[in-house]
Amino acid sequence: MHVLVVENMPHSMLGLVGTALNEAGGTLDIRKAYLGDALPEGPDEHDALVVLGGEQSALDDALFPYLPDLAVLMARFGERDRAVLGICLGSQILARAHGAQNRLGVAREFGWQEIRLTEEGRCDPVLATAGRSFPIFQWHADTFSLPPGAVHLAENETTANQAFRIGRASYGMQFHFEAGRAVVAEWKSLYADQIDRIDPSWLAGSAALEARFGAEAEAAGLALARAWVQQIRRRDLPETAGETRAA
Repeated sequence: MHVLVVENMPHSMLGLVGTALNEAGGTLDIRKAYLGDALPEGPDEHDALVVLGGEQSALDDALFPYLPDLAVLMARFGERDRAVLGICLGSQILARAHGAQNRLGVAREFGWQEIRLTEEGRCDPVLATAGRSFPIFQWHADTFSLPPGAVHLAENETTANQAFRIGRASYGMQFHFEAGRAVVAEWKSLYADQIDRIDPSWLAGSAALEARFGAEAEAAGLALARAWVQQIRRRDLPETAGETRAA
């Protein structure tokens, strides 16, 4: 299982998704696109694609000219039935790739927030593994319209489109389900100044918030990560009529 991972800023960690990929024996091809690493033109050499978060918007083409190519690449993976996962900014780029409207600065969320599954989400093979509602870590200001043909999977009061699926296994998740407690602790250390600008009281109260929400959020995130990894179809496994092969 060979997985392409695209990073859009430093310290955009795979976290729980990395845990699930490691459990499944995956190998990673990490491209730091924000530093100029080249992106492949298509999915021929990879079984799946993960696009992580970032501080830029999905429309920041002038500062990050690789963004249009990344959107095309995400669409191409989906067209070839390769599993795709877009997290936070990655979900916004996936939405762009499939014709949605990106909406900047209109959906600000930070910290552990509750989300709930839609009726379709409760039947989805990935989202349903986390339960009908659960707390999960958020850090975003942008959102998007639902792409044409997408299945709406999760929502909350602040952000209507928390998760969606295109086709069999292209998933956009606005929330940081990869961010277990270890990742959040590292972000607290690395980005204390930015967090203070968002909410000057959050760091002081974060231990109590973690005690309340951290374990449940981490369990939900790991369930989602493992379930998405199960959607990856390895190219070295033969297809059998009427049977879905996963690894």
